[in-house]
Amino acid sequence: MALQNKKSLGQHWLKDPDMLAAIADAAALTPDDTVLEIGPGLGTLTSRLLARAGRVTAVEYDADLARKLPGQFPGKQLTVVHEDILQFDLSQLPTGYIVVANVPYYITSKIVQKLLTAENKPRRTVLLVQKEVAERIAAKPGAMSLLGVSAQLYAEAKRGPVVPRQFFVPPPKVDSQVVVLETRAQPLVSPADEKDFFRVVRAGFVAKRKKLRSALAAGLALDKTEVETMLQHAGISPDWRAEDVSIAQWLAIMQEWRAR
Repeated sequence: MALQNKKSLGQHWLKDPDMLAAIADAAALTPDDTVLEIGPGLGTLTSRLLARAGRVTAVEYDADLARKLPGQFPGKQLTVVHEDILQFDLSQLPTGYIVVANVPYYITSKIVQKLLTAENKPRRTVLLVQKEVAERIAAKPGAMSLLGVSAQLYAEAKRGPVVPRQFFVPPPKVDSQVVVLETRAQPLVSPADEKDFFRVVRAGFVAKRKKLRSALAAGLALDKTEVETMLQHAGISPDWRAEDVSIAQWLAIMQEWRAR
């Protein structure tokens, strides 16, 4: 198939066979697994997934690619769906499915949110994203981001191989990296607490370079002295920034905010 990309869809084709195999290997597939592949494109990764898993459901937004893909794998356990992944009904997949996706930056956060907050969550998610985004998703305290908190609330995150930009056609402007999300049996916050948790966390990250005393005072409409007391009770320095705070510490801040 000719390598014709559509810039509006953020299409960059990964062709390196070793990197394609590494992504498929990161999913740790068995013949009993069902894979949801997001954005199969030309099918170069699809072929590796079909060789490892029992069934692949490939959701492709590009109508031309979705039409051509089934003909590349006759007789294989492949279902191709022409649909926007953000509209795709995950409940039609069997429980314990695994996601493998090469997704453009502009919808990465929305895809992660959809997958990890769905009623039928994937058991494991393997994403090929911009390297900077992989770093944010799997960040540790000291370099945390709102995306990292949002993802790690529902899954354990670890970074995989870096994929240099020259391995793509056409080359993007930045390198990419694999990130693996292992979905937690239970999220680190209860559904009843999610709204308050994210209200506090977002307040901290709105002005992430500000110290917590200033960021939370502005974001939660509190006096700085009240915020300092709240943080001290939670065992957190008011001089920290949002990037320094762990999920457990955000939970403690939320509890102090509620109890003030």
